[in-house]
Amino acid sequence: MRSNNKKGKKWLKITGIILLVLLIAAGAYGFTVYNSFKTAVNTMHEPVERVTTKREEPIQLEEKEPFSVLMLGDDSRNGEKARTDTIIVLTVNPNTNSVKMLSIPRDTRTEIIGKGIEDKINHAHAFGGVEMTMDTVENFLDIPIDYYMKVNMEGFKEIVDAVGGVTVTNTLDFTVEDNHYPVGEITLTGEEALPYVRMRYDDPNGDFGRNTRQRDIIQAVIKKGVSVSSLTNFSDIFNALGDNIKTNLTFDQMVDIQKNYKAAGSNIQQMTISGTGTKINGIYYLQIPEEEQLRVQNELKAQLELTNATASN
Repeated sequence: MRSNNKKGKKWLKITGIILLVLLIAAGAYGFTVYNSFKTAVNTMHEPVERVTTKREEPIQLEEKEPFSVLMLGDDSRNGEKARTDTIIVLTVNPNTNSVKMLSIPRDTRTEIIGKGIEDKINHAHAFGGVEMTMDTVENFLDIPIDYYMKVNMEGFKEIVDAVGGVTVTNTLDFTVEDNHYPVGEITLTGEEALPYVRMRYDDPNGDFGRNTRQRDIIQAVIKKGVSVSSLTNFSDIFNALGDNIKTNLTFDQMVDIQKNYKAAGSNIQQMTISGTGTKINGIYYLQIPEEEQLRVQNELKAQLELTNATASN
């Protein structure tokens, strides 16, 4: 059982923000825990009804084909229409044993597929849910989006509390929602962690600074989730994950990824996309130059071993 734990930990590095569920499961042991985890994953499973034009055949994980995952942070609050303020695309290649991770800024102006307008990319989810978001990101990057994982950021509080809170090193002194976050090592409850990862207006690095804090919180959750002390809380952890995470990946597909793609997790390469901030009709957008968009598209296509003809409409 110990070797299975090690496999789970390695594979979890592939996915970053949401796939921490496998790492938490890998840190636990025993038949009861395994069944609880499997039940949680089945609860998370939520298929999508869409057809991609970027692949001729569905991905075959058992054949070790490169694949992509769209990771979303759903910013729904008090029943309002949900925006996705965290949009990350992971492309996994088992042949080069590498993962390329691209964060797409929420204000990126692009065509919203199925809506017929240009708008901020994070509005796609509010207009048409996961399906429209996958279609929009797929069109923006000109690559197939094979899978998605979405976390409800409001429910992320439950996940943080389920592991007993997290400790992070803060590099920016700020106050938000009556919470003060001093520079240095700080310990946060779920209620305190959510404003911490959401803040961006007082951050000189904007979305990029917020993305860094999100990664810090996720890493802290992973660290607590795999600790021995968390084993007694596995029921609370799995319940929190099952309630707040959705994915079209099945349990069997996750097992295939563990088995066939584990080495890629040791080589994660961060990608960036840059643009120019501008206002259109009084609304702020990030405009991505065509040459920059093409550069990113070509890098991702190479990672997925796609030709231009295969990946284009």
